[in-house]
Amino acid sequence: MVRRLSRAPLEAAAAGADQPRTGRRHPLAAFAVMCVGLVACGLGYAAVAPSQDAQASTEASLAVEEGRELFQVGCSSCHGLNGEGGQAGQTIAGPPLIGVGAAAVDFQVGTGRMPLAQQAAQAPDKPVVYNDAEIDQLAAYVASLGPGPAIPTEEQYAYTDGDAAEGGELFRTNCASCHNFAGQGGALTDAKYAPPIVDTDPKYIVEAMLTGPQSMPVFSDSTLTVEDKQAVINYIKTLEASPDTGGAGIGRIGPVSEGLWGWILGMGSLVGVAVWIGAKSR
Repeated sequence: MVRRLSRAPLEAAAAGADQPRTGRRHPLAAFAVMCVGLVACGLGYAAVAPSQDAQASTEASLAVEEGRELFQVGCSSCHGLNGEGGQAGQTIAGPPLIGVGAAAVDFQVGTGRMPLAQQAAQAPDKPVVYNDAEIDQLAAYVASLGPGPAIPTEEQYAYTDGDAAEGGELFRTNCASCHNFAGQGGALTDAKYAPPIVDTDPKYIVEAMLTGPQSMPVFSDSTLTVEDKQAVINYIKTLEASPDTGGAGIGRIGPVSEGLWGWILGMGSLVGVAVWIGAKSR
């Protein structure tokens, strides 16, 4: 005996499948879609955008090229077209600049010593010709010619934490023989001189130590560490702030100037009094 199945449940199920669903979306669905879109945009930009290293390399190359143009106009007549140095017979035959580094350029140009106005035993500091951006470009170009000391960072010449007492010992041992124990400078041979270093920017003091301009020896970080340099600078700044308790400083160059003024004023006054007494007695 065959049982007949009722078609009513099947027809009801089919009718229910044709009807649209009335269920509500999850409340976080829109937020999830937005997050997925943001992540996709970020990944796409990272894939097509240039990296920071590439951008920095492009900026460095541009600075070198601009520095080369400045060098050709203002420096090549003395130092050669490619920094190889001046040739015999030139009015001013500058030394080669290959391997001197960016710090040497920043010191020489930043203090106005370069460009040199005329041939002399020593380049004096004078008003600066180039602005800061141009000095950086010249330094970048010269640094590209060969490895050399880089321009020191602010952390390297931040002297406030340096030991001024230790800096004084280092200064008297390594610097006072030329720059005077008070940093007022002094005479050298062949019309050269050690310039005064008081009231000097700390960055230029460090650069002078690293590059050894003119008659100055080089004090690299292996000779005087960064901390030693900071201590020396702190001592120099302490000298700048020291008052002249005895009256006029007279250059702070010691008993020579004090004795000279003593003779001029003291003996001059005595001679003047003697002449006055003689004139009154007649």
